[in-house]
Formats: sequence, structure tokens, C-alpha cells
Amino acid sequence: MFSKEESRQLRQEFWTSFGKSFPRKWILYDTKIKGFSFKFHFDTKSALVALDLEDDLETRINTWEKLLSLKTILKDDYLPDAIFEEEYYLDNGKEISRIYIPLEQKVSIHNKNTWQEVMVFFNTTMDKFETFFTDFEDILKD
Repeated sequence: MFSKEESRQLRQEFWTSFGKSFPRKWILYDTKIKGFSFKFHFDTKSALVALDLEDDLETRINTWEKLLSLKTILKDDYLPDAIFEEEYYLDNGKEISRIYIPLEQKVSIHNKNTWQEVMVFFNTTMDKFETFFTDFEDILKD
């Protein structure tokens, strides 16, 4: 078991190491679409890459419908394992819409032996997500 401070240090070390291993500027929150962002998630049980819609319900529904219209293309040409969840609840209880790809292997941010696998997964998966986004940005921004 790790103390909060040890856990915080490991998390910081992972993200610093990831940035050094795969130096590039990710789109993440800079999509120019309100409430539309990309996220990396890595904790003591799992890792995933996500596209989150967190705006008001009307905007979320509108953007979600555009994403659903592109679902076949996203799954066929970019991310075949993408999971679409119109109603996804974050740990804090907030409801969002999310498209995500989980890493199937059991990993933990507290286990440095899993870090390289997670870094490669993050880099590869987020790159495909961002390529999809830039290819269809005009449709999603309308």
C-alpha cells in the first residue's frame, strides 16, 4: 500500500516520463468545441483514452448525434474497439457522454512494470482519436 504522497509522486513520475517518452502537443481540451475534450486516464486498476462531452444537455445531445453519425467510420477506420456510452457517470456522479477505449491488460500506475505498455497504448490510441477528430472536425463543429 502506498501513502498519498508516494502515490502522488508515482503519478507525477509517470506523466513526466510519458511526456519525455512521447513528446508532442496533444489536442486534449483545445478542440474549439465547447464541452468536447480528449482525456488520458490511468489509475491503480486501469488505463483508457476517452473523448468526453461535458456541456449542457442540449449541446451534448447535438454533438453526440454527430458522433453517432460517424460511429461506423470511427470504428471501421480508426478505433474498432471504441465503446460509445451516451450516459456515462464519472466518479463524482456527474453525467457525461463518452467514447472510450480501455486497455484490456491489467495495469496500475503504482506498478512501473506496466508503464511502458500504457505509454505506448496512450500514444497509439490518442493519435488515432486525434486523426479522426481532425479528419471530421468540420462536421463536429457545425
